[in-house]
Amino acid sequence: MREPNLQANSPQNQLSEGPPDMKLFYACFVALVTTSFGFILRAVILPQWGQEFNLSQTQLGEIAGVGLWPFAISIVLFSLVIDKIGYKTALYFAFFCHVTSAILTIFANGYWMLYIGTFIVAIGNGTVEAVVNPVVATMFRKEKTKWLNILHAAWPGGLVLGGIIAILMGADTRWEYKIALILLPTIAYGIMIISRRFPLNERVQAGVSYREMLQEVGAIGALIITSLIVFQLGAVFGWPTVANIIIIAIITLLFGWYTRSFGQPLFIVLLLIMIPLATTELGTDSWITDLMTPVMSDLGFHAGWVLVYTSAIMFVLRFFAGPIIHKISPLGLLAICSIIAGVGLYMLSMSVGVGILIAATVYGLGKTFFWPTMLGVVAERFPKGGALTLNITGGLGMIAAGVIGAGILGFIQDKSIDSNILAYDKSNNTAIHETYVTESKESLFGTYQALDQAKLSTASPQEIATVNTIRDGAKKEALRNIVIFPIIMLVSYLLLIAYFRWKGGYKVVLLKQEQTASTSVYESI
Repeated sequence: MREPNLQANSPQNQLSEGPPDMKLFYACFVALVTTSFGFILRAVILPQWGQEFNLSQTQLGEIAGVGLWPFAISIVLFSLVIDKIGYKTALYFAFFCHVTSAILTIFANGYWMLYIGTFIVAIGNGTVEAVVNPVVATMFRKEKTKWLNILHAAWPGGLVLGGIIAILMGADTRWEYKIALILLPTIAYGIMIISRRFPLNERVQAGVSYREMLQEVGAIGALIITSLIVFQLGAVFGWPTVANIIIIAIITLLFGWYTRSFGQPLFIVLLLIMIPLATTELGTDSWITDLMTPVMSDLGFHAGWVLVYTSAIMFVLRFFAGPIIHKISPLGLLAICSIIAGVGLYMLSMSVGVGILIAATVYGLGKTFFWPTMLGVVAERFPKGGALTLNITGGLGMIAAGVIGAGILGFIQDKSIDSNILAYDKSNNTAIHETYVTESKESLFGTYQALDQAKLSTASPQEIATVNTIRDGAKKEALRNIVIFPIIMLVSYLLLIAYFRWKGGYKVVLLKQEQTASTSVYESI
């Protein structure tokens, strides 16, 4: 499609009304596919890493988590400067991160190289979303929720494509070859963006100042996102708690002093809701392959098919978000999805045999519209926030999924295994716990004792069978515990629906067309 000529509108610098550049949209789509490729490939091979490098369930959870929370760092930092450096420059940086991460991970020799390689890919993923979300919201500013849902069909699409390829490569194929698959979509989007011109954000086109953008977030918004990021960095680098508090206080006070704003109350509420939302969707997805391994193995299938199947449901349905939202409103859709997702998670924790297919279908339906619809609500209600409000919402969701979601699922499993093996020993006069649960470790959620995989490999067949039975039960217990998060979401959305009815109904906020100093709706290249 030929690029639209919008220079005719430049004397008044009106917001772009020309036809969108669909080649640019496709480039954004493929870039987002790349982010989910890395996610699914790591999810599929997570058990292999545990065996090859003798990692505990909590360590695996930490690696799964670091594939998510650094996303928040890059998406927030780039959102603060992206209108200055340009969207294309940011995507080139993401390209560099994806290539570098693949190389480091392929040559990893232990926990820390896996951790660093996963950290870098998460930085690249955050940069991609820092670009594609505001670009698409600007291109389709009157149908943001619809097109953000279509854009984010790329995420499950990448999960399906990457998952199928990785699983069909077989369990005997070395995991290094599977990780290398991320280079395929990486190279594709790198080539696609070379000739594309990126639009200026609608906030910039409308003449909304940088300070006004920051005021939408305000001191409270800064406090929320900064707290999660700083405490996670503190856990990684061993900073004392008092240092974390001082850093958070300084950043929050400076942000509040500069903006003279506490932030939009509704935006703060939406930020807080992203924590259980992201834990329900991405936190569970990080673990779903490992959690469903025992049951799927009994059926003779790779557990990764559960994630591929639920992602295929999401991929198809997100293309039809527009008509659904038109009928029941974004918040109504989110409330309904919360109910379905909660039921689906509980069913997954209880299902056996072919019942897993039914449970996975329900869970897939429930999580389908969560992420892009929340981004759509933020984009529709807070356009003055530009890339910042949109991307802080996504960033907070990712760090919540990484720090809380993925980490707590691993911690729940380790604690459950620990206590249940102790109970088994007392009932059967055995010493399995004393012999094999010997590693005391620290995590964000507290101290725990984990199975020593090396020692367990020398256990008798009967002891191994006992431990595996207890471990399989812990995986299902973890899924049941997660149900609390969609319940919290449901209550929150019902309250928001009541609030908007009291205010006269949910409405999309459009920026006024104002004159600015800019003479083009495109970035300079």
